[in-house]
Amino acid sequence: MSNQKQNDPLFQPFELGGVTLPNRVLMSPLTRSRASQPGDIPNALNAHYYEQRASAGLILSEATQISPQGKGYAFTPGIHSNEQIDGWKKVTNAVHTAGGRIHMQLWHVGRISHPDLQPNGDQPVAPSAIRAEGAKTFISADSGMVDVPEPRALETAEMAGIVEQYRQGARNAKAAGFDGVEVHAANGYLLDQFIKSGSNHRTDEYGGTLENRLRLPLMVIQAVIDVWGKDKVGVRVGPTGSFNGMYDNNPIETFSTFAKHLNDLGIGYLEVVEDSFQGNHANGRPEDVIDAIRAAYKGTYIANGAYTAEEARIRISEGRCDLVTFGRPFIANPDLPERFRQNAPLNEWDDSTFYGGDEHGYTDYPALEKLEANA
Repeated sequence: MSNQKQNDPLFQPFELGGVTLPNRVLMSPLTRSRASQPGDIPNALNAHYYEQRASAGLILSEATQISPQGKGYAFTPGIHSNEQIDGWKKVTNAVHTAGGRIHMQLWHVGRISHPDLQPNGDQPVAPSAIRAEGAKTFISADSGMVDVPEPRALETAEMAGIVEQYRQGARNAKAAGFDGVEVHAANGYLLDQFIKSGSNHRTDEYGGTLENRLRLPLMVIQAVIDVWGKDKVGVRVGPTGSFNGMYDNNPIETFSTFAKHLNDLGIGYLEVVEDSFQGNHANGRPEDVIDAIRAAYKGTYIANGAYTAEEARIRISEGRCDLVTFGRPFIANPDLPERFRQNAPLNEWDDSTFYGGDEHGYTDYPALEKLEANA
């Protein structure tokens, strides 16, 4: 092996939460909408999909509903029933048997839902009764994309219950055999809705000032830490993402302050969606927001931003991140780390099979050895 390959930044081991990651090519959380119905239960096909990708330094699971109220899309998996816990055990057992490591991403969608997906046909909940402009979801296999309605603003007295949903989700993730958890506070979902000024117009202690907007997310993260221990908990943020109708008036102040709080909590890592392919709302350069977060947060920093392997190598070498998550390339390349190691060509992904369906576009992408055998 050449010295250059031996020193490849992507393949230096990394200690995270008491576990040695063999490489720094992490699998991003990827919604695939293939849970069994009824019940949103992970199944054997899901287990095979994750097992195929066990060579990732760490797998971050698809976003997973912490409660029936937290559901926003048809066919996404949950972690709030015994059947779901048992289903996820198939996944974690498969990944661990293949030598991998996997964290669960804990998810409450907030206003990005529809009464057809909510218990008793209820309105989706949010910090404030503000509809997410342009946001859509799907409620069945035949519905197509439908607009999300105006949500109901959560009552102050309901906040403790939201925290408890995350706490129980974290407990259930532990029972399902995961190695840790990631709190989803990005992409316009519930915690992001509380953090950003555009979606949080509350006048109680959970809105208004920046410290108040951060109150519920920090309560949630502390509850999850209480279950897992701080080094097993990560947080994902999207400081400049405009997906799902999001906006913040001062993302530098908002997210540098949030990052400082996370630093003080001592969480295991912070994953930052640095350059959302779904648009950004930053005034000026999004890079300035990222720089402010990096200055405030001293722990393990995971970059997400549609990076190529070479871009990821450069970012790690320059000390701009510790690890990198890859999304769509991992959909189409179950052996992505090995392809990066060999500088091998990548399979192309098929957008039409991202959400819902069967094994096609899910577990049938070929690995390198299969391609070579057929050559």
